[in-house]
Amino acid sequence: MNVNQSNADEELLAELREALAAHAAVPPEFVAVAKSAYAWHHIDVELAQLIYDSRHDTELTASLRSEAASIRALTFASRRFSIEVEVTEDALLGQLIPPQPGTVDLQMSAGETTDAEIDEVGCFSIEPKPDGRFRLRFRADGQPDVLTGWLTLLITS
Repeated sequence: MNVNQSNADEELLAELREALAAHAAVPPEFVAVAKSAYAWHHIDVELAQLIYDSRHDTELTASLRSEAASIRALTFASRRFSIEVEVTEDALLGQLIPPQPGTVDLQMSAGETTDAEIDEVGCFSIEPKPDGRFRLRFRADGQPDVLTGWLTLLITS
């Protein structure tokens, strides 16, 4: 083996080490979210848009109230119904308007899911409250699923 070949091999190994180090620097959460973006099993799903978040009202109402509200409220809208969700200390409590029965899946970005029934008046409860990035998927018989965007509930003390 000559000196030029040895230098070329060392340069190649250095570039490979650099490429592997760059790959290892990507957080696993980013990889999981990227993979889930391409993992749609039902392309006909309808997206529900977040149209209200009570967290954004905190600054406005702080001067009007003596203490902050302990429940956070979220409202999503789709073509077929709206979804009202209250975030309590322990759970997500919600209702579909207009009411309809079905199921709701809480999908964590890491892949875990929790299912809950939606009763005939459109109410559901999911316990425990998620502590990471999640979205909600609503299923009703004979209708396309409705899916919210990804959310993360910030813990405040």
